[in-house]
Amino acid sequence: MNTPKAVRGEFTGRHMLLAIVGFFGVVIAVNVGMAVVSSVSWTGLVVQNSYVASQEFEDKRLAHIAQQQAGWRASLDYDGGTALLSVVDAGGRAIELGEPVLEINRPVGGHDDQKVSLSRRPDGVYAGPVTLGPGVWEARVSIADTPLGPFELHERFSVAGAAP
Repeated sequence: MNTPKAVRGEFTGRHMLLAIVGFFGVVIAVNVGMAVVSSVSWTGLVVQNSYVASQEFEDKRLAHIAQQQAGWRASLDYDGGTALLSVVDAGGRAIELGEPVLEINRPVGGHDDQKVSLSRRPDGVYAGPVTLGPGVWEARVSIADTPLGPFELHERFSVAGAAP
């Protein structure tokens, strides 16, 4: 039996096979590419121990609510080589926080990590030396024990200039 030849411009089984292989080839290539990019650009580590973090969550949540109800206002600034933390009560008076620790890093990549102890100045603002290059940074201030429980402040900010 003779198989008839395809007429020019006719969509054949071969065309369908090529379309399916091409479609799934593109999908697989994009997925592999995204998996490679994500595995080299993010450490994947959010907390050291998720069980311990879950146990501490409720204490931090209740302390945060108490601090909000007391009118605490916190701000974190970076001014040319110095990190500045200000925490004031509802009346605008600086709050004694002990020894805050600032952890600062790039949001993606797990590099340029720095840990800085902040010390209180006479005006009640906490300050510490930190050198940051241009680009986006993520900062977390943590204080284990304040008058209203544990305190945390998370900030993301940019330093002017050409990012690396």
